[in-house]
Amino acid sequence: MKLTIERAVLLKSLGHVQSVVERRNTIPILSNLKLDASDGALALNATDMDLDIIESVAADITTPGATTAPAHTLYEIVRKLPEGSQVDLSADGEGHLVLSSGRSRFTLSCLPTDDFPVLSGGDFGHEFTLPVGEVRALIDKTRFAISTEETRYYLNGIYLHAGDLDGTAVLRAVATDGHRLAQVDQPLPAGAKGMPGVIVPRKAVGELRKLVDETTEDIAVSLSENKIRFSFDDVVVTSKLIDGTFPDYQRVIPEGNDKQMEVDTKAFANAVDRVSVISSEKSRAVKLSLESGNLTLSASSSEDGSATEEIEASYKGEAMEIGFNAGYLLDIIRQIEGSNTRMLLADAASPTILSEADDASALYVLMPMRV
Repeated sequence: MKLTIERAVLLKSLGHVQSVVERRNTIPILSNLKLDASDGALALNATDMDLDIIESVAADITTPGATTAPAHTLYEIVRKLPEGSQVDLSADGEGHLVLSSGRSRFTLSCLPTDDFPVLSGGDFGHEFTLPVGEVRALIDKTRFAISTEETRYYLNGIYLHAGDLDGTAVLRAVATDGHRLAQVDQPLPAGAKGMPGVIVPRKAVGELRKLVDETTEDIAVSLSENKIRFSFDDVVVTSKLIDGTFPDYQRVIPEGNDKQMEVDTKAFANAVDRVSVISSEKSRAVKLSLESGNLTLSASSSEDGSATEEIEASYKGEAMEIGFNAGYLLDIIRQIEGSNTRMLLADAASPTILSEADDASALYVLMPMRV
């Protein structure tokens, strides 16, 4: 294998794929990237056996071929080369990759390409396309609620499935950690009807989110029984699915919340942020006191004192007080894009529904806490 490539092009692609590679590996080949040069392009492939990314970039190929190289070492070398430089890569077929640029020369030890695992193959029975903006929204409005508790592994991702919103078929993403729940709907794309409900792991969600920021292309989604694949531009992301059953989340969404409040989203977020400075670090508790035309937020701490702030709000129902974790509440408010936030409440001990006042496509459920 022998090729020449622009440093900026190689660095950008290496930045995308090397983040999949774990820093500590008991399997040596998983510390390496696979480099495959052919037909005027260099394909870079990284995997951790659960997630696989392949990205192709233009290169001047002198001799086609393939090799592997230490992912993080190669990335750091290219990152530290001068801007605007050209990079020559050559593999001698004897376990070495030589990188030359200007007066710099590096020789890296390689492992056989036959040892590199293949994850991207298989039969994908369901295929559909989503606009990149919809993919961004599905991720951004749900991933903050993904559980990090490894014992409840079936909550460690986003549950993607076909749902129903007032008789309309939708593609629905749901995430919950037991304290809060996020549910977001998009129109069901052609080809998604009858798709199985799948749980996309947290790491795959994070890597995909970084990549979609750099594209305007529609994203092709393919599903098999145990894998999901996202294809766009010159990138293919393949991930194993979480092998578990997502809980019946609809049982968590209350139906009898008869008290309604609407408040300016930005004013609400800023007030919660300010008042929570005083709340104790352990509980992060903030109390909401609701009465007609008014919302009072308060927090107290034995070490730091107390804080209150009043903001205007439209409230229908009996006066009540309810407490929330300020961090969880802010996570939700920051996902609401509309000017007004709607809260549907029952009592101080029951879950509360939050949504954008004029858009039912995203819904959030937050468990209260004692204050």
